[in-house]
Amino acid sequence: MSDSASTAPSASLLANLREELVRYAPFAQMQLEHVERFLAAARQAYYAPGEQLLAPADGVVEHLYLVRQGRVTGRRGLAETAGGFQMEAGDLFPVGAVMGARAVTASYHASEDTFCLLLPVAELKSLIADSAPLADFLNRRVLRFLELSRQALQVAYASQTLAEQSLEAPLAALVRKAPIGVSADTPLAQALALMHERRIGSVLVFDEDDGLRGILTRHDVLGRVTLAQLPLQTPVAQVMTSPVHSLTVDHSAHDAALLMSRHGIRHVPVTEGGRVVSMVSERDLFAMQRLSLKQVGTAIRAARDVEMLRAVAQDIRRFAANLLGQGVRARQLTELISHLNDVLTERLVQIVAEARGIDLGRACWLAFGSEGRSEQTISTDQDNGLVFESADPAAERPRWLAFAHEVNEALDSCGYPLCRGNVMASNPECCLSVAEWRQRFGEWIEHGAPEDLLKASIYFDLRPVAGRLELAEPLVAMISAEAGRVPRFMRQMALNALRNRAPLNWMGAIETRDEGGREVVDIKLRGTALFVDAARLYALAHGVRAVGTRGRFEAIGRALGVEPQESEAWIGGFEFLQMLRLQVQIERGSREAVDAPDGNPNLVDVAALNDIDRRVLKESLRVARRLQQRMELDYQR
Repeated sequence: MSDSASTAPSASLLANLREELVRYAPFAQMQLEHVERFLAAARQAYYAPGEQLLAPADGVVEHLYLVRQGRVTGRRGLAETAGGFQMEAGDLFPVGAVMGARAVTASYHASEDTFCLLLPVAELKSLIADSAPLADFLNRRVLRFLELSRQALQVAYASQTLAEQSLEAPLAALVRKAPIGVSADTPLAQALALMHERRIGSVLVFDEDDGLRGILTRHDVLGRVTLAQLPLQTPVAQVMTSPVHSLTVDHSAHDAALLMSRHGIRHVPVTEGGRVVSMVSERDLFAMQRLSLKQVGTAIRAARDVEMLRAVAQDIRRFAANLLGQGVRARQLTELISHLNDVLTERLVQIVAEARGIDLGRACWLAFGSEGRSEQTISTDQDNGLVFESADPAAERPRWLAFAHEVNEALDSCGYPLCRGNVMASNPECCLSVAEWRQRFGEWIEHGAPEDLLKASIYFDLRPVAGRLELAEPLVAMISAEAGRVPRFMRQMALNALRNRAPLNWMGAIETRDEGGREVVDIKLRGTALFVDAARLYALAHGVRAVGTRGRFEAIGRALGVEPQESEAWIGGFEFLQMLRLQVQIERGSREAVDAPDGNPNLVDVAALNDIDRRVLKESLRVARRLQQRMELDYQR
């Protein structure tokens, strides 16, 4: 770069630059006067194709660079073999070196004719002191991109959910209802009179120290008082429900809805500092949304046959679309979808069992893969199995297989396609006794062939769904305790995971393929799966029992001793890719996506993404690549 190629912007250029900058984060969130300060203190520089901008030998970085036009490629360390990273118009670099007052660790070159704005570090520090959006962005760049993407998505869907509040609202933000309670020795007559007088559906029961002991609801009165013909002088303590499911003011309405649905309850006490300060009811949550979690869950549980379940299954998709419009995050959304899928599966298993005279006290329906991790998206096939109790498994297996076949077919009719890999309970290899499952898992861990590694990556994400849930505990315990103790198995799992690489080319740009004139990326196979595989590997290595990818990353981040920002980046990158999958699937329709000509509901058209989402996609893939490089260092030496 010659001296003549570096100049202070003219007045007319400043006006044009201002319009350009406010299209990008963080300038779009900054005050206009701060944007103008940035421009006034910056100088513009031109770099020819192949020209070097920065290198480690240059010493401590003196400027923050903003790419105005063109592209800049960085290469360093393992990136020399795994590929570089690329900046395009609107990108700031080298953020880490500038904030750390150090030299860069990569060499930066112009990939084409490139114009950059260079801001002196001293001017940057002054601006950071006055501009919170800029400071926050530079300190938490990936996480800020994720938040901006979520906000943009919420705006895009706002017309669908204008009349609805978000389930993300903390319980502290809801109108507080003073808790109504009685002492444990209060006669039923007095408690019921209080409920009638206040027109409430429940009263809390406190001990002498104001500690919460239980709750009495109208449902309790019918089942435990009226039908049991108890005298009204009976103390409340004898008929109350205890212990009580409660939440704190820091929990969200989403947490309350999920708690109610999981336990079939209608009231949840809200605590602050250990004391009950409010009550949230099913009616409160229903008022927040036209189609409620409780409403869908109740409809599923009330279904009498498969035909009714087919109709209700469509509500799960509509409910997910509504929540996406409310800006609910990927983790919560996939957790809700998986929960409702669990409820539907449980009810369907019960319906088929009753029709066939099957005793569910002797078996447990298992979820594997994404359902096992509670990470199901809208378009998802079946991954399930059955574990049963038997002294003679071979003799009893045909009956269990016939039962499982009917359940698998019914799930397919409800919109959950049959697994193309035949990972289903109707497959004799997935319908085993406890001892048989343990023997199979043990063989994979001790002597696993290459095809067994793929099976382990599906089956080891295991969770019980219906029937006698405790039958799954020996399997879960074995996976968490044994897998990480066999170095050969762990290395094989790592090598298997590393066969699928982050779709970034040698320059660091997103690597796409042409699909009917669209430049697409399989956001599952070459996106979320990279994070899922890494989280599973390190969870097995450290005996982490968590099954969900987020929970695994939180636990292994602590176990590996990484900085919180790094584990937060793993979680943020994974959840952004999950949200992108959900968005595509909801827009296309779940079953339509599965039956589409390309047969793949996870293809994202990169060119069709907005500027923020395209940047976050690239950042997320870069995080995935760094995570894979960590796996290489840990397991390929």
